[in-house]
Amino acid sequence: MVPMSANSASTLENTVLPAPRDGIAHAAPYGAPQLEVAHALNVNENPYGPSPELAAAIGRAATDAAVGLNRYPDREALGLRADLGAYLAEESGIPAPAAESVWAANGSNEIMHQLLLAYGGPGRTALGFTPHYSMYPEYGRDTYTDWVTAERGPAPEFALTAEAVTAAIEQHRPDIVVLTSPNNPTGTALGLDVVEAAATALAATRGLLVVDEAYGEFRRDGVPSALTLLPVHRNLVVSRTMSKAFALAGARLGYLVADPAIVDTVRVVRLPYHLSAITQAVARTALAHSEELLGRVATLRSERDALAEHLVQRGHEVAPSDANFILFRTFTDRDAVFEALLERSVLVRAVGPAGWLRVSIGTPQDNAAFRTALEEADPR
Repeated sequence: MVPMSANSASTLENTVLPAPRDGIAHAAPYGAPQLEVAHALNVNENPYGPSPELAAAIGRAATDAAVGLNRYPDREALGLRADLGAYLAEESGIPAPAAESVWAANGSNEIMHQLLLAYGGPGRTALGFTPHYSMYPEYGRDTYTDWVTAERGPAPEFALTAEAVTAAIEQHRPDIVVLTSPNNPTGTALGLDVVEAAATALAATRGLLVVDEAYGEFRRDGVPSALTLLPVHRNLVVSRTMSKAFALAGARLGYLVADPAIVDTVRVVRLPYHLSAITQAVARTALAHSEELLGRVATLRSERDALAEHLVQRGHEVAPSDANFILFRTFTDRDAVFEALLERSVLVRAVGPAGWLRVSIGTPQDNAAFRTALEEADPR
């Protein structure tokens, strides 16, 4: 490496950096802490990875795809989209959506970003309900879409009613409404009456309704999916991910189901060849082994319910959860509790309303370690 001369260094020091656009300067990038701890319970990951046999099958699929990496991937990913439709039919009991009604991208983050690119933009507004996923306002910022909010109901239920949603739509006149079921960070699921009310209210203004079901597979028995309403409401989009229940967070695969006309509109704003051949091969292999990958969902749901009951017995306020995490109120300063847990090698998330922490559901050993650490970190 050629050393930089004194003159070059002096010139570089005097160079003026380009100015970022409004809204970006001094903003921090998204990022939950990635720390080396014994019990990482902060980003709602599935703690159970693929078996060695499935890992080998994924490796073979990636190897087969690697032979053709000199060529661009299938930019429409129709095989993957058909597989996703078949999975949804089995999971939710709906007629299998055709590939043309399904769209896949790099995580549900890119799905949401593409939807706001296609249906948001300058002079348009998207509406969400707080507390909500922290990335939603950033999708608005990045696409020049105004992001506005209304409040969910009071703690600890954080409920959202059809009347409240309809009133917020009437007040803000949004082009896009984002509902989340189960909601992050509260874990709250929505009744279909809320979704139907929002879709009906938006139909009058040709608005788009997005129901984010990233944690949908963890919902309790009898809690419905908005997928069942797709044949009735053409302005409805349901977003899902393979990061959570499928234990495929590292593969980055999210998807949506909607009217084919909505999918075609999203295709206009996607980047060319946005989904790699390796990602498509890995996702299709995972879908072919869905029984194994989803085999721990029942265990995680049971662990969630047991941990929620433990927290209630300790005297915490606990939000009813249909997800793989629990939001609970601390007895003392939540930041102090967070740090005390971290000192005990338990990493959770300080998110949501002041005074509340969110803990992801881990293995039984993780959950036991959290309970023990919490006794010391946040005594009654």
